[in-house]
Amino acid sequence: MQQPQTVTDLDVASATKSVMKKLPEVTLAFWIMKIAATTLGETAGDLFAQTLKLGYFLTTIALFLLFVVTLVVQLRSSRYNPFFYWTVILSTSMAGTTTSDFMNRDASTKFLSGDATSLGWGPQGLGLGYPAGAAILISILLVVFAVWKATGMTFQIRDIVSFRGEALFWSAILVSNTLGTSMGDFLSDSSGLGYAGGALLVSGALAVLVALMKVPVVPNVLLFWIAFVLTRPLGATAGDFLTKPVAKGGLDLGTAGSSAVLLAVLLGLVAFAQAQERRTTTPRPPEREPVTQQAD
Repeated sequence: MQQPQTVTDLDVASATKSVMKKLPEVTLAFWIMKIAATTLGETAGDLFAQTLKLGYFLTTIALFLLFVVTLVVQLRSSRYNPFFYWTVILSTSMAGTTTSDFMNRDASTKFLSGDATSLGWGPQGLGLGYPAGAAILISILLVVFAVWKATGMTFQIRDIVSFRGEALFWSAILVSNTLGTSMGDFLSDSSGLGYAGGALLVSGALAVLVALMKVPVVPNVLLFWIAFVLTRPLGATAGDFLTKPVAKGGLDLGTAGSSAVLLAVLLGLVAFAQAQERRTTTPRPPEREPVTQQAD
């Protein structure tokens, strides 16, 4: 007769965590998808606001509503779903692009593409400028992290398993993606580095963060959040490099074509992640015990 199995508190906690886990593991594939999503967020945001001439104001409202819808779907999900997760990342990237542009830019011709004299209905932009816009967003992000720390919940993405922790996580993501857009636009437009130069600078900073992972005194969770912010300006400068005119240092591939290609790449990566998730979560059938013949 088999002995009854003893279920410990540790087993229950482990099982609960595996059921409630809503966020992905941070791997190399995670960062590749993050850069692809943020680059698409830049080109798609510019597609709606500039190419289709809806303007920053209307586009920001529409994309923020899209973010709310995708976030509700993610929060209501009972477990990690790559499609839900990366849809929210993409929506925060698009909303962050147009929100940053609305905060920092104005109606001057240097911010208008082609022969446009205005963009959409409503105010063209607040004209705060990239430094002031970045300072405001950094302050908001610090407040989010201060509230998060005051709750006593972990900053480790792999250990976030509660509704409140996930809500704080997505608040930080939305602000960091908006901040990253401001940083990327500053590097591309105001620093003199240009699109390619800005992308190379951010890539170098990310390489330094990778090297710091080997330094024991530097917390990996701090490196994660710095990298998460920096991958957004990398996507912003890469997106501008793809879409802006050759005269301005870009490849002039257009927002529509670039967005279509990036969307196909991201969908392929999400499909791969979805297949991997199914393989890792599908329970294996229990192994049968060998049947032994008893002697007469």
